[in-house]
Amino acid sequence: MTSLDQAPAGGVAPVSKRVMNLSHFLRQVARRYGGEIGFVRGEDTWTWAELDQRVDAMAAALAARGVKKGDRILVQSKNGNQMFESMFACFRLGAVWVPTNYRQTPGEVAYLAQSSGASAMICHCDFPEYVAAAREAAPAIRFVVSIGASAFGEDYDALVTQHSGQSVPIASVEHDDPCWFFYTSGTTGRPKAAVLTHGQMAFVITNHLCDLMPGTTHRDASLVLAPLSHGAGIHQLVQVARGVKTVLLKSDRFDADEAWDLVAHWRITNMFTVPTIVKMLTEHPSVDAHDHSSLRYMIYAGAPMYREDQKHALRKLGKVLVQYFGLGEVTGNITVLPPALHETEDAPGVKVGTCGYERIGMQVSIQDDQGRELKAGETGEICVCGPAVFAGYYDNPEANAKAFRDGWFRTGDLGHLDEEGFLYITGRASDMYISGGSNVYPRETEEKILTHPAIAEVAILGVPDRTWGEVGVAVCVLRPNATLNEPELLAWLEGKVARYKLPKRVFFWDALPKSGYGKITKKDVRAELEARGCLPLDQPAQASA
Repeated sequence: MTSLDQAPAGGVAPVSKRVMNLSHFLRQVARRYGGEIGFVRGEDTWTWAELDQRVDAMAAALAARGVKKGDRILVQSKNGNQMFESMFACFRLGAVWVPTNYRQTPGEVAYLAQSSGASAMICHCDFPEYVAAAREAAPAIRFVVSIGASAFGEDYDALVTQHSGQSVPIASVEHDDPCWFFYTSGTTGRPKAAVLTHGQMAFVITNHLCDLMPGTTHRDASLVLAPLSHGAGIHQLVQVARGVKTVLLKSDRFDADEAWDLVAHWRITNMFTVPTIVKMLTEHPSVDAHDHSSLRYMIYAGAPMYREDQKHALRKLGKVLVQYFGLGEVTGNITVLPPALHETEDAPGVKVGTCGYERIGMQVSIQDDQGRELKAGETGEICVCGPAVFAGYYDNPEANAKAFRDGWFRTGDLGHLDEEGFLYITGRASDMYISGGSNVYPRETEEKILTHPAIAEVAILGVPDRTWGEVGVAVCVLRPNATLNEPELLAWLEGKVARYKLPKRVFFWDALPKSGYGKITKKDVRAELEARGCLPLDQPAQASA
């Protein structure tokens, strides 16, 4: 944590940097719009006043069980009002919210329990094995609250009823007091806890409202299509700041028809998701069966959107797409591409492939391996500084040393800026492979493959090769009823990308493995290639279907 260790040159004495506790957002909205609906799931609705009272009761219940400022509370839950409330209950006490992706395994959640130093756990009743694993890995967990009746903990709603009408003072917090451990996806190793703070997140919320959803008011409505544990949770925190109602799907299973039906029924004005879900929503027939004229902002992040998918979504929805680029460590606040800059045609002046320009208050620097800033058009690592950058990884000095250089946060993504400051992402540094001495960034070839009318999805990764050092392997998913084989695709690619960028092998699968957030995970693609006997390439390949 940062502190003012000495007075600056002007002689001003150090002062406490107290900031608003984020749970005050809910209190503010309950005062102004208490009778309005704030949360919806299926047939159930809760007003802002009811949500605030329930948060007060749960905060009182946690306090009665010894939870205090700085304690970490592990939360393993599907989306629901209780998970939503648990965030604010933790904030209200000055405790740290530690949500998991509920699709993780018990062993993965046990690691989060241990590494976060959790002292209590809130868990959905469907996950008793997760409680057992977490308590074994983290004996410091003193008690468990169960969302729904279970044998492993006190019932959440019963505790809310028991403590109804009670409240605790909202904890005073300073700018760098942690509020949320945002676990990274762990694509290159164990997940790391990015420490988000009250002061940082106040900036993030303001920035989201200015750059992503200008003009947002309590008359708006937001649809949740992803777990509240990560980006969708940040998005909903932003909605609370302006009294925007949150609408959840009825079940945990994604259903495009239900999503569009909810858009029409609740007059949804914004939603946050990832490119693969945008693709699924806009390619599903139900997009034409429901009124989505209320939608102003379809916000997507987590990965750049392939151009062909972008064009299709724009033709279906109009100019409502908003792209932002930013890792969990920067809570999405690096660049933005607003609706006005999303075009359906690749005309002169259209910046095809960009993820936008710098967010308000944020600065991007493209750097080489030594930290030297590169010129416009030169590819290097995307580095960033500004108030949205997290406080660092919890209890992980080695990771912090690697992540920061001269005050810049190193994203691990590669890209370049143009003369106007628009950012173009080439890919993850870890995705790049070297074939015959030349750097190959798979995304360029992936974009080209996706223009083939038979291809729905593709992932390319570099694999060892005795002749060239590394070569590319492509895994494709065909569109329904389409037919295509490896020689046909490779022949079609001839002349469209340089020969050294062509994949050596192409496999066709029914589906690509995806993370719990809907992103294609290349480490799982690689593991599946190995499991199917497709790797290493110098061995006879098995059937790829």
